[in-house]
Amino acid sequence: MRRREFIALLGGAAAWPFATRAQPGRVPIVGFLGASTISAWSLWTAAFVRRLRELGWIDGRTIAIEYRWAEGRSERYTEIGAEFVRLKVDVIVTVGIAVPALKQLTSVIPIVFAAAVDPVGSGLVASLARPGGNVTGLSTQTTELVTKRIEFLRELLRDLRRIAVMGNPGYSAVLLEMREVEAAARTLGLEVDTAELRRAEDVWPAFDAFKSRVQALYVCVDALVNANGVRINTLALGAHLPTIYATRSPFVEGGGLMSYGANNADLFRRAGDYVDKILRGAKPGDIPVEQPTKFDLVINLTTAKAIGLTIPESFLQRANELIE
Repeated sequence: MRRREFIALLGGAAAWPFATRAQPGRVPIVGFLGASTISAWSLWTAAFVRRLRELGWIDGRTIAIEYRWAEGRSERYTEIGAEFVRLKVDVIVTVGIAVPALKQLTSVIPIVFAAAVDPVGSGLVASLARPGGNVTGLSTQTTELVTKRIEFLRELLRDLRRIAVMGNPGYSAVLLEMREVEAAARTLGLEVDTAELRRAEDVWPAFDAFKSRVQALYVCVDALVNANGVRINTLALGAHLPTIYATRSPFVEGGGLMSYGANNADLFRRAGDYVDKILRGAKPGDIPVEQPTKFDLVINLTTAKAIGLTIPESFLQRANELIE
């Protein structure tokens, strides 16, 4: 059977009314799809489970959570989503990068994204106020914070003239972020090198093409970058290039210089409220997409020392976390 026919079959099989799936005497099932590994997401899953518990949903008693991990492989989104359809889960919790694959599998099972770069721009929802369909969740405002990240780089590197932006344009949200980096950098008077990654084998050639010309690297995150984060950081360290990401884990703790963005643990905690509303009868398309309320600046001091970068005390005092 061809893949398109297989997906169509699953989509039809997934069109069960919510009341039928949530049968009397059966605890609701939450399918939790993590884009990377359990260790990288431990803080986020803990925040999610803790919030569910506060709302009366206790795993193994009043709810069942089925965890699955894509381990940085985007093709796993469809495999795991198909498994969730077969399990007849009552709601799926994941991140924005996995939603397009899930939407092809079901138009009925509610999908909650705990963190999405640009939910409207990347086509996940119709609007923030009225998402429509079976998808809703929380935005990370990643593209809106691009200028702030570049300003942080310029503040640390007084002679900054040229930066590189690296990411996978095959993922629509990353493409939007990369374009925003290019526009913001030029507005700030900087030149930009764009390095596109479409497979793991592209990392070294892309890096080699810009490493001698630029003074800093902005990395846009998706499953491909997630799977190759250690490699990217290792190359940047070897070239003494400061790096900046939108998210702390696993990139800054894995050798990146710094990150600035929404507090993901808080977003996953708030995803618990979405699950609670849906399990109590709310339609996901009627629940507005919410914006982040907590933002973190995280700096890896070990990396700063390794690349010979002195960070002013005044800058360090603004950080929410220092990794040593």
